[in-house]
Amino acid sequence: MDIADLVIANGTVVNAGGRRKAHVVIDGGRVTALVGAAGQVPAADRVVDASGRLVLPGGVDGHCHIAQVTGRWRTLDDYALTSTAALWGGTTTILDFGIPRDASETPLEAARNKLELAGQSRCDVGLHASVIDWDDSVPAQLEELAGLGIRSVKLYMTNRGTTMADNDTVLKVMRQMARLDGLTYIHAEHDAIIADCTQQHAARGEIGIGHLHRTRPELAEEASVQEVLAMAGYTGAPVYFVHQSTPGAVDLVAEARSRGVAAYSETCPHYLVLDDGVYAGRCPEWYACCPPMRSARTVAALRERLRAGAIDTVSSDHSCYDLSQKIRHCDDIRQMPHGLPGVETRMPVVFTQLVAPDGAGAERFVQVFAAAPARLNALPGKGAVAEGGDADLVVVDPSEERTVDGSALHMGTDFSPFDGRVLRGWPQLVVAAGRVVLDRDGFHDPGPAGRFLARGGFREAAGGPLAVPAFEAAR
Repeated sequence: MDIADLVIANGTVVNAGGRRKAHVVIDGGRVTALVGAAGQVPAADRVVDASGRLVLPGGVDGHCHIAQVTGRWRTLDDYALTSTAALWGGTTTILDFGIPRDASETPLEAARNKLELAGQSRCDVGLHASVIDWDDSVPAQLEELAGLGIRSVKLYMTNRGTTMADNDTVLKVMRQMARLDGLTYIHAEHDAIIADCTQQHAARGEIGIGHLHRTRPELAEEASVQEVLAMAGYTGAPVYFVHQSTPGAVDLVAEARSRGVAAYSETCPHYLVLDDGVYAGRCPEWYACCPPMRSARTVAALRERLRAGAIDTVSSDHSCYDLSQKIRHCDDIRQMPHGLPGVETRMPVVFTQLVAPDGAGAERFVQVFAAAPARLNALPGKGAVAEGGDADLVVVDPSEERTVDGSALHMGTDFSPFDGRVLRGWPQLVVAAGRVVLDRDGFHDPGPAGRFLARGGFREAAGGPLAVPAFEAAR
């Protein structure tokens, strides 16, 4: 009888399409069988008993910024650090961005630079490209990027002078992505509204961090979403909106999709649990991000959209700045670095919102945490615990609570926006590519074992109805 590498025995395996009690058999980095828990535990070099716990697919975080340079600011991490933090947080696949650092770096050069850095990753990695300025070389660069397996491009509708693309560039890139069967990622905030609103507040001396939420109103986000949806409908390009923070933005995307536009919504953990009261609190600099936190009423409505299924994915938008960088210019938000650390806390924050202590609701959690990000980013083998799939798994006790201690996390910074919160859904065991990287004995560094994941066409992987593996009858 063949002996497998690993068996996760007696757990409740949860996919987006259902759950069953089963023994998960892992060999050679793949899931080779799911055996009904009523049967005998298969032989393996190592058997982990997951009785009373949930066995989930490893997380796919489609929105991370690693070793990111924006203007004068650089995040403090590298791939070894952020991928390690991802694994601590139950995420086994991360997607980063190749964003040109300035006009001297082309989109292709920026992506190739990240490909080289990604060789130190502890988990699997995918990449998005980014275009800031259009010229005649861009179509050929996008073709070469697609040949490398980089089939998505991020465009910023704001941040003039650094990462912003003008509307002509956005439309031309969308047309190319439709031709190349790629996906356009959009940071949607209306730059003219934000610039004017910020100028008006600065003229009144209201330009410190305590005023961030007032300088970037909900209207700016929703106006930009509406404009981009029009361009997506015109070009036929699939479009994915990152970090949506308002129910109005989510509703605009849902309405467009009902009309046949391939449009998708992402939100982030901080928009689901933090409101704009944080800017009047003890450490407002902890919450410098764009879009900013919204009103408590808006946050509650966004959570309702998440629970109702209107939001496709929840990503971290991880950016590793520390407090010394945040505080340096907190009296002028125009000079501050914006972005929050979150790759390690994405799982417990979202799990606490969606899953009851008895495990009810875990299917919806798996959908936004792993299944839909894998599908929309064309990552076959990811996002489900299924025979033949990658052996990326997380074991969790849905009732276990832990208090967030930002100083004890592993993201390379000295704070967490969720510090002091009591959360459920912390990984107890993490398996990446068939290796146990986290268990009761702590973290087991696999070294630079992460693979670069070349992605195929968007419509082939994600254009039809969402396919989630339903379990067969227990064998």
